Amino acid sequence: MDLLKIFLLLFWLLPASLALGFEPDWRDSQGGLNLPTMLADASAATAPAVDDGEQQADNYEVCAAFRADIDADLGKVLKAGCEPTLAQMSALMDNPLGNVAMLFNQVDAYRMKEPESGTTENQYNYMLLAQFPKKLNSRWNLINRVVLNYTSVPLEQNDIDDFGNDFDYGTGPGDQPITPPDFPLPVELFDGRTSHLGDSYYVGLFAPNEPIKLDSGAKLLWGLGFDLGFDTAQEDVLGTGKWTAGPSALGVYMGEKWKFGGLVQQYWDYAGDDDANDVNMTNIQAIYYYSLSDTMSIGAGPNIIANWEQDNDNTWTVPVGIGVNKTFQFGKVPVRIGLEYMHTVIEPDDVVASDWSVRFYIIPAVPSALFDWMQ
Repeated sequence: MDLLKIFLLLFWLLPASLALGFEPDWRDSQGGLNLPTMLADASAATAPAVDDGEQQADNYEVCAAFRADIDADLGKVLKAGCEPTLAQMSALMDNPLGNVAMLFNQVDAYRMKEPESGTTENQYNYMLLAQFPKKLNSRWNLINRVVLNYTSVPLEQNDIDDFGNDFDYGTGPGDQPITPPDFPLPVELFDGRTSHLGDSYYVGLFAPNEPIKLDSGAKLLWGLGFDLGFDTAQEDVLGTGKWTAGPSALGVYMGEKWKFGGLVQQYWDYAGDDDANDVNMTNIQAIYYYSLSDTMSIGAGPNIIANWEQDNDNTWTVPVGIGVNKTFQFGKVPVRIGLEYMHTVIEPDDVVASDWSVRFYIIPAVPSALFDWMQ
């Protein structure tokens, strides 16, 4: 089975298994339940029967108090034998540094434009991103993000190889093209298609366990760390041809309704194909969302790219967007589904760039407290 089939299997069968009521087995070797795995809707909660005993009645009161607090510590909720609500899980998923394990299945479709001729074609990317925290001590967590990409570009690798060494085309962070400075893409090459595994990335962010709490009740989140890029692309046009590294930083404001901020990643190459273009890029993933309800938001997370290897007229690619997402309960697992549209308001003058794009994502999640190795 090739890599494409593996990616498609993950993308389609994982949500399907959730919809059928996928239920992890969290029982210990003696058959006892370590932590509850079911999610409960607060509106569906009912008190235990009177003859269940005073202890169960007390536990019901404890769980009811937890369900009433949307920001309750889900680790404490689970250890008390209670079940987090869908609204609590949705709030935890909003937190990019939260104690939650998430599996992002994201498809981006880009409308690419060649500026000299105005020729347009579509580029696609499927991203599988696993995010999970690791508790380092009582004050700090390490937030891990492992990213795999399957990319499809509107270029035929064989035609580019025939063109010669004077033209190097690649795909960098944020799925943006990498071309030599002041070297427009030849129109006759803007044809055909190459699809396969692209470059892979890792981001590690060291973040405090507790956010900064403001008088308004809002929270400030921050984290500092590093990123690594791996030359895993199966074709030259699908990656940078380089191994990269650099610093990363995240800052987010989380209010009752508004959430905004960004993740900044810098990439420099330190090894790789000597014939490939140098990499000096900044990827800023902006975050701006407004909550319509406990489980539904509007907003977007566009990727702003600065390619410092280009001249001033070709450095920046800046999209803005709008979309909607909602967290559902499939079987026993919360799953966020979203759709966003991005329009590029600042784009390079002389090199290929995205004119607009559409993003669709499915994100199942579970509290990290369910996994001992994350604690």
